[in-house]
Amino acid sequence: MSATGSGPRRLSRRIISRLASGMRSRFASLPLGIAMLDPEAPRRIMLVDCDMFFVQVARLMDPEGVGRERLLLVGGSPTGRGVVTSASYEARAFGVRSGMPTTQALRLCPDAVVVPVPRGACASKSRAINDTLKRLAPVVQAASIDEFYLDLSGTERLFGEELVQTARRIREAVLAETRVSVSVGGGSSRSVAKLAVRRAKPAGVHVVAPGEEETFVRTHRLGELPGIGPAFAVVLARRGLVEVEDALRIERAWLRAWLGEVRGDWLYDRIRSVDGGTVSERDARKSVSTERTFGHDLHDDRTVERELLRICVSASAALREGGYRARTITVKLRDGDFCTRQAGHTLPDAVETDHAIYAVALPLLRELRSRRRTGVRLMGVALTGLVEREAPTQLGLFAGDDALESARDRALARVIDDLRDRFGRAAVLPGRVLEP
Repeated sequence: MSATGSGPRRLSRRIISRLASGMRSRFASLPLGIAMLDPEAPRRIMLVDCDMFFVQVARLMDPEGVGRERLLLVGGSPTGRGVVTSASYEARAFGVRSGMPTTQALRLCPDAVVVPVPRGACASKSRAINDTLKRLAPVVQAASIDEFYLDLSGTERLFGEELVQTARRIREAVLAETRVSVSVGGGSSRSVAKLAVRRAKPAGVHVVAPGEEETFVRTHRLGELPGIGPAFAVVLARRGLVEVEDALRIERAWLRAWLGEVRGDWLYDRIRSVDGGTVSERDARKSVSTERTFGHDLHDDRTVERELLRICVSASAALREGGYRARTITVKLRDGDFCTRQAGHTLPDAVETDHAIYAVALPLLRELRSRRRTGVRLMGVALTGLVEREAPTQLGLFAGDDALESARDRALARVIDDLRDRFGRAAVLPGRVLEP
């Protein structure tokens, strides 16, 4: 059984409050691991996906201006610099897609209005959605700023309704509390829920009933399955595997021989809707990155290096805010002709301060620039190899001569973070960033 629906019905604040209060009291009385109430019951997984999230938030921020624009691009600039972060559905009808250079998007849709990403408002809305969902489901995992997995396994008796009805209630509650329209996909696994939410868009619900997962997955192309990117899809197409039906005819041993043991087993299971992925409150974060697209190509070395420092300050602040340190620093450049290059370095000990990250990133930048002297259109810094930041240690009087950062450096960085939280991000910055 599958179900779809649209046309949101707004709930009153009083109903939302009563619903949330009731669920909180019910969840509080349940033992940990409510999914174990019936080990034989299929899992009940949902994916709540915000519809053109950045566009919605931009319109909510300026309802009388941007809110009236049908053809809207969020990200980049009206001059054509940067890339599209999100496009309204009306603009997508012209072929505009997320990640497309703004210049190309404006050629396809010349009447579109381009506005910057309202980053602060988007983060605030994402937190509000997450808070709402946590009052409506026992386990919520934020997969990204606009996607949230919910695990309602074991709640069949608690709610006394089909999953599709629960999905509709949750969709309506999010819209009423946050004014953000979402689509909801449901099924017995994360991968099925991910596929289902695409069928639900926009502003709808699509739930795959237990026992119908394999039939549902059969209706897709292999390139549509979560985890199969463009490169992997090309590899499969060379073997004549384009539709899921094509791969279902191949034995596991042949998939292993063609794709390797790990990828062969993964594909064999996934096309049969076998997915052991779980929904947890927090997954280990894999990376922190910051990128900037400049209004005009940068050529002067000192200017480029100053912008690198600015990016390192931003990336390191995000790293510390998440409670991490990083071992690998990667610098990314995109030249004026859209050629993208990068270089990275892995440290024996993880770091968290902007001056330590900059000390590693600067030689990488200079090496990339020495190989190809051209204007810089975009620059970014990615921090990977993340480790949880340990508890503060007693500070010594002096740092070792060979130390990239000391405990005192880390403590100072956190004091600066506190000052920026109180007085704004520009309250304390390295002097070089402030050069004219």
